Amino acid sequence: MTTPLHERQGARALLADRAERARSGSGSLVLLQGATGTGRTAVLEGAVREAEGLGMRVLSARCSPEDTGVPFATVLQLLGPVPDFIDLVPDHVDRGNAARLWRLLRSYAAEGPLLMAVDDVHLADSASRRWLREAVRHIDRLPVLLVAGERSQYDIGPRRSGLARSLSPSLVHTHTIDPLGDAAAAELVRTALPTAGPEGTAEVVRAGAGNPLLLHALLHDLGGAPEAIPLLPDTCAALYPGSYPAAVSWWLESAGAATAEVARCLAALEEAWPRPAPPGHRPSRADGSATEAVAASGPPADPDPATGATGAPAGPFAAGVPAGPSEARIPTGPGVAGVLAEAVGADPARVTGWLTAMTRIGLLRPDPAGLPRFAHRLLRDAVLSGWPTTRREAAHLVAARTMLRRGERVETVAAHLLRTPGDGLPWALRVLRDAATVAVHDARPRDAAGYLRRALDEPLSDDHRQRLLTELGSLEYASDDGTVAIARLAEAQYLPAAPRDRVRAAVALGTALVGRGEVTTALEVMRRTEDGLDGHPGLARTVQTVTALLSDADLASRQETYRRLSASGEDAPELVGTASRALLVRYEATAGLISAAEAMTRVRALLAQPCDPLAEPFLLGTAAAVAEWADELDEAERLVDRGLVGQYPALLHPMEDALLNTRADIAAARGDVARLIAVRGDGAAVAARAHGGPSNRDAQVLMALVHTGRPEEARRLAEAFDLSRAPESWELNRFLYARGVQRLAAGDPAGALHDFLECGRRQSAREVFSPVVTPWRTAVAQCRLAFGGDQEALALAAEELRLARVWNTPRTVGRALRVLGTATGGRRGLELAEEAVGTLRDAPADAGMELVEALLAQGRQLLAAGERARARDRLREAADLAERKGGLRLLALAEQALREGGARVPTAARTGSAALTDSERRIAELAAAGRTNTEIADLLHLARRTVETHLTSTYRKLGIRSRAELPATLARTRTRR
Repeated sequence: MTTPLHERQGARALLADRAERARSGSGSLVLLQGATGTGRTAVLEGAVREAEGLGMRVLSARCSPEDTGVPFATVLQLLGPVPDFIDLVPDHVDRGNAARLWRLLRSYAAEGPLLMAVDDVHLADSASRRWLREAVRHIDRLPVLLVAGERSQYDIGPRRSGLARSLSPSLVHTHTIDPLGDAAAAELVRTALPTAGPEGTAEVVRAGAGNPLLLHALLHDLGGAPEAIPLLPDTCAALYPGSYPAAVSWWLESAGAATAEVARCLAALEEAWPRPAPPGHRPSRADGSATEAVAASGPPADPDPATGATGAPAGPFAAGVPAGPSEARIPTGPGVAGVLAEAVGADPARVTGWLTAMTRIGLLRPDPAGLPRFAHRLLRDAVLSGWPTTRREAAHLVAARTMLRRGERVETVAAHLLRTPGDGLPWALRVLRDAATVAVHDARPRDAAGYLRRALDEPLSDDHRQRLLTELGSLEYASDDGTVAIARLAEAQYLPAAPRDRVRAAVALGTALVGRGEVTTALEVMRRTEDGLDGHPGLARTVQTVTALLSDADLASRQETYRRLSASGEDAPELVGTASRALLVRYEATAGLISAAEAMTRVRALLAQPCDPLAEPFLLGTAAAVAEWADELDEAERLVDRGLVGQYPALLHPMEDALLNTRADIAAARGDVARLIAVRGDGAAVAARAHGGPSNRDAQVLMALVHTGRPEEARRLAEAFDLSRAPESWELNRFLYARGVQRLAAGDPAGALHDFLECGRRQSAREVFSPVVTPWRTAVAQCRLAFGGDQEALALAAEELRLARVWNTPRTVGRALRVLGTATGGRRGLELAEEAVGTLRDAPADAGMELVEALLAQGRQLLAAGERARARDRLREAADLAERKGGLRLLALAEQALREGGARVPTAARTGSAALTDSERRIAELAAAGRTNTEIADLLHLARRTVETHLTSTYRKLGIRSRAELPATLARTRTRR
């Protein structure tokens, strides 16, 4: 080796000192120990060159496994050809042979100082090892320096006794050659690959694992690579000529068969381990082991016999994982070592020692969870090179079986089953199903689908396969793999199954088809399913309900479906299920045919009737939407919660999305903009679903961004969707309305008018006339007023008031009165504005932003009428309420109107403790003291919702997120004062 030696100064200094002593007649043994590949041979070769430079005679030998059976093979190689030893005598006369060899060594020493260099002395034959030990006992009086390189590495099979065994420590000078540090390794990489860059250099250093043998081999392979190496490949197949995998293979062979098996088994098992969690990662909500019962609900009937236990995803072998990454240690006991030992049939204690030793020399690096991983993925691949697939699968199967027996978490077990073929093991299917359940409840549909795909490889009956395909297709659809999902669900449709399972599959397939814009095909699936349900009237009625709900995505189908449903309800009501009758209530409410009171009376009566479990989500979801429109927000929220609890997350169901939409509508009705904005997702999430068109939640988030004074964020969200390509849906209409709100706030009344009119056209085509869903008429009226179209604005506002009085809830009536008052003007306009404020004040639910807008409109009209004192009172009230609600846009408008009215608007802090009102501070102090919202409401004689609103405003002003942060934050503010 001609390359410079790094971090070997200690070895060189020791050898130089011992060489000088040998030249003066005082010999000794220098034993160079180290793991395979750490550079013992390079140091030994350096010692030879130094000795030759000093004029010492050099005798050298290199031991090999082939010579271990030949007595004195190493000594004969060391001392050169010895004629007397051409025909060696048997071992029992070794003493005579040893004496003759000793005399030969003394004769060499008499001629001048000697350096005897023996490489890989651990491979020397027994006779040579005994001779060398005996020689060491006498060379202290001779000018002889013996330098031996000995492999000193912890292996699974205990190694032979070392050369220094039974020798006095005074005769032996041992030096351990440690692995290279990262700095020295990086210097080597920069010398060989000067343009690799910091990231590429770090990659190569990790793959070299501090082992000069591996590092030089890798640099040799990379010598013909492009000048810049940003990242190493994942597989050794990309390396040429393959020196690196060859070096790793030699390293394994040197360690012995048992160690090689453990190393390869560890590399295989590591493929199934989760990637280390990024900083700030929160653990799974679910928690449990493979022997615990499933806590999450499954389908409402016909429980699957394969489902029964669940657990949380976590790093494997949790029993031995340290509490935190700051002291990452190798798990012991029943952890990694135990599984590896069982997989290869080794002693667990030896495996534990090997893991510790390999970590010490850098081949393994514990991750933040304490799991031993190979230093680099390329090193792991090299270790696995040439290991048969069947052997890898066997290792994973043993690992899965062992961890299941020890109660490891179910996804840990399933991760290994994913890498085994389906062998029909009685427990494998249960584990895979349980793992899918955990992943579903942890909102990881892609992982859950992977478990179920593997479960399909197990022997299954037709009905069991049908249920699996239905779940798998649902999960694949949730993972944005719609084409594959529909194929799975279609296959489930044609397998023999119980009627209830056929209906579940049809619901999932119909939902997926509608989501892909294939409404006609979806309705045909539902009709075909209904035709096959003779003798099951309850299920047929459920399919009828699903058909009506899915028809919402197509205008012609919707009209035909609801006409047929209405006719059946009049002529043969017994043929219309409870959930379908609820849909008729919803239809009549949006068509402006019934009042909120009548709608709620009918809905509550339907909720009190028995309902098939499969139809119940449709009843609850529909009732929740009607209750929200009727301003029965608490009741609506209870219905949403009931409906979501009844959802089986692994099955695609149209009401899950509907329930989440209603939850967003409830938050918007309460003015809870913080909750709305929190669920919007990041830009990547919005972009991922942009091709399918906007959702109702996108619409509510867009309006929340406008209300909270975030115009740039609102603009980006509005522009994220190409509405010209979005499929027809009521959600598209809602987003058009929201985009109109955004454009109007951004000073584009023409663009806003276009959106509001298009929304109105589409809603009217769907026979949705009531302003309870989208009050597009008042929105158009406001735009017309901006362009001077007072008469048209007046007509639109009057029509909306008429429809609002049919529904007759304070929110809809108050909004219509507000806009009509502005359009009317004069004394009559003031009366309408006063009525609007009074109507919204008396609302049974929190009128939120609607009341702010009514106060603002009344204040402006009073200013125009010259009633400045009353105007200022209304505008100050509007500003205070807008601030508490986080409505910064309306707050700014109210303050602007106050200035126009000649009022002084104090420049108050909008954030920080100084921004808290007296009520907010009082409520915050009670909350910090541990009082619940209900207790605070009772103490201060307030509604619980008012307490929640004040706390939400307090959190925003103080820049905190939870009640737990209140005590410390308030304490800091008191200290500053």
